[in-house]
Amino acid sequence: MENLIEIESFHKKNIVQRVIGHVKGAKKSPTIIAFGGIHGNEPAGINALQQVFKRIKDENISLIGNFYGISGNINAISENIRFKNVDLNRIWTKEEILKLPLNKELYEESKEQYEIYIIIKDILKKEKGPFYFLDLHTTSSVTEPFITISDSLNNRNFSSHFTIPTILGIEEYLDGPLLTYINEFGHISVGFEAGQHESAVSVDNCIAFLWLALVASKCVKKEEIKNYDFYKNSLTLFSEDQDFYKIDFKYSIKPFEVFKMVKGYKNFREIVKHELLAHSNGNEIQSHIKGKIFMPLYQKKGDDGFFIISRISKFWLKTSRIARKLRFHNFLKLLPGVSSDKNNSYTLIVNPKTAQFLATDIFHLFGYRKKILKNDKLYFIKRDRKISEFI
Repeated sequence: MENLIEIESFHKKNIVQRVIGHVKGAKKSPTIIAFGGIHGNEPAGINALQQVFKRIKDENISLIGNFYGISGNINAISENIRFKNVDLNRIWTKEEILKLPLNKELYEESKEQYEIYIIIKDILKKEKGPFYFLDLHTTSSVTEPFITISDSLNNRNFSSHFTIPTILGIEEYLDGPLLTYINEFGHISVGFEAGQHESAVSVDNCIAFLWLALVASKCVKKEEIKNYDFYKNSLTLFSEDQDFYKIDFKYSIKPFEVFKMVKGYKNFREIVKHELLAHSNGNEIQSHIKGKIFMPLYQKKGDDGFFIISRISKFWLKTSRIARKLRFHNFLKLLPGVSSDKNNSYTLIVNPKTAQFLATDIFHLFGYRKKILKNDKLYFIKRDRKISEFI
């Protein structure tokens, strides 16, 4: 059955279209939604989506479900800047979403957010799942490709199709990412970091990831892709096995702080305790722990200076999988000082005194990844969720 295809040009009179492309396949499911350019100085994802949609059309590649490509911060893309007023990937919360229709004086990013939100809501309403959300990014530092996910078992299962490093639980350290919001409704959501902003290889890596993701989601049969093995091997070159990492530390840049990363740091480079990493207002910033440097900031905009990560053992990953499938997390509610949030069944309210005796890793083990301090209580939010209506 011939695909019904609709292609929007990447640049049309220097304007990036919101819907980069849409392919409707032989069946109604699955549905894959890929985003490019959520940050305006990261065009690799948009370039890659354009090329993938063009190849689908030119080679008449048959799809089984639906495939959408959506652009992000169009205004910032036109100026090649990360964002104008606010980071489009830091405002995806229910509170912000509910305010959008009511606020007539919106930032440019909020207007774009509203457009993207309406498109997502429309796709979820008219198409059939399972739904897979892919967010294509690049970094300011040199890096091998890697994946970031909210720590749900569904996300882990999908990311296991790629033999590249996977970072769990980054949502604990970032407020309002798009994929974290989507994950709250039970959908699979995976972030892909393809390489450095300016590198042409980043576009190639995004293309490889998209083809592999289309196959992994069963939207395309690998036999339809002539050089599928090339794409698979091109990402496998970076790692023969999939390593999972957790974040141990984040350096947050304060308002009006003059932050400068020491030159030469590459993602996943080993660092030692007391190593000089950056300068803040002329003062040295040294690492207080050993580990691997992650996402060091080498651009003007952004408040995430750097992260320090460490590898998660396969034993821990297997134990957490078993514990979640057997619903051992219910035992946490029996402990003194731990209770369920009456307004949200996925949230535990924990007395800080109790938390002193229960390491955060225990909550991570059972799938509670987000920790918020509110009204002198700690709120731990579960990542594994059933599909619910998108609001």
